[in-house]
Amino acid sequence: MFVCSRSSPTRTRVNALVSGLVILLLSQTVCASARADTKFPIRPVRLILPYGAGGVADFTMRLLGQKLSEMWGQQVVIENRPGAGGLLAQQTLLASPPDGYSMSVTGNGTAIGMSLFKNRPYDVLKDFTQVSITATFEMLLATRGDGLFKTVAEVIEYAQKNPGKLNLGAINPGSTQNLSAHLFKLMTGIDATIVTYRTTPDLITGVLRGDIDLAFDYYAAFKAPIMDNKIRIVASADDDRNPLLSNVPTVKESGLPDYVVTSWNALSAPGGLPKDILAVLNRDIVAALAEPDLRQKARNLGLKAQGSTPEAMRERMARDIKRWAEVIEKAGIPKQ
Repeated sequence: MFVCSRSSPTRTRVNALVSGLVILLLSQTVCASARADTKFPIRPVRLILPYGAGGVADFTMRLLGQKLSEMWGQQVVIENRPGAGGLLAQQTLLASPPDGYSMSVTGNGTAIGMSLFKNRPYDVLKDFTQVSITATFEMLLATRGDGLFKTVAEVIEYAQKNPGKLNLGAINPGSTQNLSAHLFKLMTGIDATIVTYRTTPDLITGVLRGDIDLAFDYYAAFKAPIMDNKIRIVASADDDRNPLLSNVPTVKESGLPDYVVTSWNALSAPGGLPKDILAVLNRDIVAALAEPDLRQKARNLGLKAQGSTPEAMRERMARDIKRWAEVIEKAGIPKQ
């Protein structure tokens, strides 16, 4: 009895140690199993674009898709579904399961659409999972190469001295370009006419013909006439100068410190995406966008390729929904 009572504490300690080791091994097995269960992706991933082939968003997503395909060893399929102000693409996404195998391009246009259209069958902040911003690109203010205006100040001065005679040009009512022209009017208080064009080539023709005095669009749209010295960029609308146009001042530098207009594209998934899948997608998209060759190809079209956290993307979406809703209301733009 005495011997047994002396060995009991020792046996208890041994049993506790063995139990602890068993628990540790079991927990490691469970974690390994969980990691195996969430291996992603194991089949092709689809990127749904609300734009046609050949545009800036299409170009960006094909660059990104190629990088992700190389990283994952899985095909990334680009699906162009333009039309209805982005509605077709987003409804296609929301009809897909929240498993990470379908994402859509959202961004500044999506934010505008929440206020521009009377009935959106979704709320981009509630029904989508924000994954990452993919690229930003600033608005450019352009005149004819041999035109009167060389600076924003000269444009404003002319408009103030000649009310109603200045023509601003942009594509598509309710586009970021069009709303940028309205925002310019609101911030400067000038009396100017906004001429709307159906396509970017039509807009450029209007500039070259002298039908409009100041055009609003992106570097990709103006690249060819800039190279031919047919169009002069009087200002860019980012916080900092465009490296491709280092001699061109920003609108902030030109006397309008609050006029900053940068559009952006991003990727979203259906709401309810599991957090572990979101973490994989965000990590790999941000890493792909940091690749120097991808960034250089994007920069050649005036794009700044850079990822973000899901939280930063959500904050920007909410901020831009509010901003463009105010512009639409103040400019009196009818809802579509």
